[in-house]
Amino acid sequence: MDLVGQKGAAIIFAATIITSLLGLFASPKIIDRCLFRPYWFLRSKQYDTIYMSGFVHADLGHLLFNMVTFYFFAFPLERHIGTFEFIMIYATGLILSHACTYQKQKDNREYASLGASGAISAVLFAYIVYFPTTTLIILPIPVPIPAALFAVGYVAYSYWASTQQTGRINHDAHLCGAISGLLFVALTDFGAYANLLKLLN
Repeated sequence: MDLVGQKGAAIIFAATIITSLLGLFASPKIIDRCLFRPYWFLRSKQYDTIYMSGFVHADLGHLLFNMVTFYFFAFPLERHIGTFEFIMIYATGLILSHACTYQKQKDNREYASLGASGAISAVLFAYIVYFPTTTLIILPIPVPIPAALFAVGYVAYSYWASTQQTGRINHDAHLCGAISGLLFVALTDFGAYANLLKLLN
C-alpha cells in the first residue's frame, strides 16, 4: 500500500502500535499514565487522557483487533477525503466517545478505560457512507464480508462485550464513535449521503 498522501493514518497507525507495545512490554507506567478515568478527569485535571488513552491497549489481542480494522478502513478513507478531514474524523470519534463514557462513569471512582475503539468506529462508519458496497476477506473466514455487515457486527459485539466487561477496554465507546463518524460526514459532506441513497435504490 502506498502511504504517500496517507500520512495522517500512517502516523496514527505507527504511534498507536509503538506506544501500545511499549506500554505492554517495556513500561506499564505508560498505560497507567494514559488511562481515561472519568471520575478524575475534571477533579485531577487529567485532560490529556481523553486522547492519550487512544494510543494504548489492554493486550495484544485488543491491539491487533483495532489495528487490523484501522488498516482496512483508515488508509482508503484518508485517500478519499484528505488528511485534514481524516484527522478530524478520528479526533472527533475519540473525543465524543470519551464524552459518552464520561457521562456514564463520571461518578465511578474505580472506572478506567483505554483503547482507540471510539475513533476507529468513527472511521469505520464514515467509510461505510462513502463505500457502502465494499467487501473484505478476513482470515480465517474464507468468504467476502460486506463492509456494512462488518461494521454492524463490530458494534454489536462491542455492545455485548460491554455487558460482560471485566477489563479496561472501553467497549461502550464503539457505539458513540460510530454515531460521531456518521454525524461528521452529515455535517461536512452531506452529498455523500445522497450518493449512498442512490446506490441503495
